[in-house]
Amino acid sequence: MLLVLKFGGTSVAGVEGVRTAASIIAGAARGGDRVAAVLSAQGNTTDELLSRAADYNPHPPARELDMLLSTGEQVSVALMAMALEDMGLRAVSLTGAQAGMGTDSVHGNARLRRLSPQRMERELADGKIVLIAGFQGVSPEGDITTLGRGGSDTTAVAAAAALHADQCRIYTDVDGVCTADPRVVPAARKLPVVDTGEMHVLAAMGAKVLHERAVELSERFGVPLELRSTFTDAPGTAVRALPLPEGAHRLTAVTARNGLVSLVGSGLHTLPKLGPQARAALEGEGIVPAAYLQAPRRLTVQVEAERADDAVRALHRRFFEE
Repeated sequence: MLLVLKFGGTSVAGVEGVRTAASIIAGAARGGDRVAAVLSAQGNTTDELLSRAADYNPHPPARELDMLLSTGEQVSVALMAMALEDMGLRAVSLTGAQAGMGTDSVHGNARLRRLSPQRMERELADGKIVLIAGFQGVSPEGDITTLGRGGSDTTAVAAAAALHADQCRIYTDVDGVCTADPRVVPAARKLPVVDTGEMHVLAAMGAKVLHERAVELSERFGVPLELRSTFTDAPGTAVRALPLPEGAHRLTAVTARNGLVSLVGSGLHTLPKLGPQARAALEGEGIVPAAYLQAPRRLTVQVEAERADDAVRALHRRFFEE
């Protein structure tokens, strides 16, 4: 199998983090899989670089900021290559440009426009583990660009699509996708599988486990996704199409973004009582929504931002715990 593995910043923070991720990569490679891995910057590196830039210029030029921020991921892949070589495995680190990640010219929030996987394919064919710096690409002018927060997820799915990988695994500090943010709702339960379209809505409406653009790409190119924890062997959450029979419905999760709280699922427009039930659950907690929007894949209510977590808990109790 050809696997693309992505490790977030918390997964590669410090020497032990890199070694833990390296052991996962090594395990896949020694099991006979061809492996490409996409890495984020270590820990809080991106925030630290932003702070450092402000010491020199409170309004740094966007091009130079991209030049600076891209170094975080380059450090990660270089160190990972060293760790894997120390384990007796052949590895090569690549910048986004070297990996063929062509973008538009928008600094700070670039979009991928061209994927040229020849270098990655050549290194994989040579028996190496390919390590790709996430979050970055190269513009038509040859300048380094960055893809915005969460952009390493997008890099991973793009690499998986370009390489026709059998699976793209996103490793983070959580076990997978839950019915709500477990830090807000301790009773939230992990979902073994989530529909791709619903995951897209969840990401857009505030769920931080996967970047919206990454889900968009996985849906467009049919990339099989799985979200897993770097720190446990527990099964994760698969993200794939889950068709429903005509007229059927499914509630999957509740999430929040600022003061917008959303019940996400499929066929929700067929549930005329969903809005009144949500209103009753919220008003029972003294929360009076300012507006409602009901669509096939979400019911969104607007509440005061400071009550958003309370609203998430109330809706989770009503629709996922009762």
